[in-house]
Amino acid sequence: MNPDTTERPDRLQGYRGPAMAVLDRFGVGVWSEVEVTNDDGSIFAGVILPRNETCDDLHIVIKLFNGYNVGVAASRVVRAVETGYRRAVYKIPEKDFPFDPRKKNVTLLGTGGTIASRLDYRTGAVIPAFTPGELYGAVPELADIANLKTKRLFGVFSENMGPEQYKALAVAIGEEIEQGADGIVIGHGTDTMAHTGAILSFMVQQSPVPIVLVGSQRSSDRPSSDAALNLMNAVRTAAECDIAEVMLCMFGPTSDNYDLLHRGTRCRKMHSSYRSTFRTVGATPLATVSRYAREDGGHFTYLTQDVLRRDPSRRPVITPVFEEKVTIQYYYPNFNPDIIDSLSGLGYRGLVIAGTGLGHVNKPLYPAIRRAVARGMTVVMTVQTLWGFAQMYVYDTGRDLLDLGIIPLDNMLPETAYMKLAWVLGQTEDPARIREMMQTAVNHEITPREPHNGYLILQGGLPEVEAFVQRHWK
Repeated sequence: MNPDTTERPDRLQGYRGPAMAVLDRFGVGVWSEVEVTNDDGSIFAGVILPRNETCDDLHIVIKLFNGYNVGVAASRVVRAVETGYRRAVYKIPEKDFPFDPRKKNVTLLGTGGTIASRLDYRTGAVIPAFTPGELYGAVPELADIANLKTKRLFGVFSENMGPEQYKALAVAIGEEIEQGADGIVIGHGTDTMAHTGAILSFMVQQSPVPIVLVGSQRSSDRPSSDAALNLMNAVRTAAECDIAEVMLCMFGPTSDNYDLLHRGTRCRKMHSSYRSTFRTVGATPLATVSRYAREDGGHFTYLTQDVLRRDPSRRPVITPVFEEKVTIQYYYPNFNPDIIDSLSGLGYRGLVIAGTGLGHVNKPLYPAIRRAVARGMTVVMTVQTLWGFAQMYVYDTGRDLLDLGIIPLDNMLPETAYMKLAWVLGQTEDPARIREMMQTAVNHEITPREPHNGYLILQGGLPEVEAFVQRHWK
């Protein structure tokens, strides 16, 4: 027999319709510890969580005792028994962050990403750990790495990052370097982290210290969270790494062996949910960084020597400009000319095309491209294959497009090309200068060649691939 839950004012918080009817039928509610049985005999044991009023009314959400959340269809519930009651109100522990004069000083700039956080299931709000004291309470290992200062610039989801935030970040980085920071960490959501890494690589040049973007694919309340390890490795990179570039620090393999440091101009998010979602494309990652030191005391394994090295005497060059009338278009069969005519008619100054093959589009687009270039639009070509170069002199199609005024960008990634074009057009309107700046590498956005062992596609299901996975899977 379930206990009387009618006196709990928040018992049905957010529930309505069929889901509410199930809670009423079995006398359970929000914060009930329950065992719920489905019509196929499956049993879900955990805590019933509140639902947002915008969510559907067909599911009951349970936080399983293993830490994961599951939605159970109300129509399939045949039994629900309350085994306890646990109202969740979370407060992040806060301790004074110890200062050690022997350690480096690192500044963490917050953009809204919750690299270390908990979820308040009473309200559904994410509670971020952001002050040094909160971060120390959530990840005490940080105090063993560096002295930490935090500065919240703004609070936005990464998909809402844009020119305003990019420029503010660049300025803030310059200020923190001027005040003596030994390294900068930027907490950022993962969805557009690579875009921010690219634009900061252009806005902030000749940095004397590492600038490290970091996020997490799994929230801190999940057992498989990558948040704490990513944050520790990012702070260690900012404090100790010899590479003074804009980098992304995220999981290397799917396990927690090490993080990879990716160059800001050559990185891309390649999977929606894997912890090892970020990959360097067309180049080699800069380094690996591990929480645990090797026998020689090192935490970093440098994978290339072609880097800008830390130099406290160097002065950064901050150029926080961004032309907003720039767009990127992924070419596809039946891409209609009126799209380009519309863009140029709306005053767009720049267009990045992710073309097929070596950098191609269909012939019906040629007149529209010619008109757009004549109106002053800069049109650049990248390749949608991501790997490889725009080699537009090989076929007639490419040579025709070159004659129309399209600027080929070799192996620059489409998103990086978008960011660079917006940055370049924010500085000049001179076509010759624009071409020169776009085709001159600033921070390895164009490379002379790609690594012979970089492009590897393992097709699942093939016998040789399955044998390899079995040998190396952990």
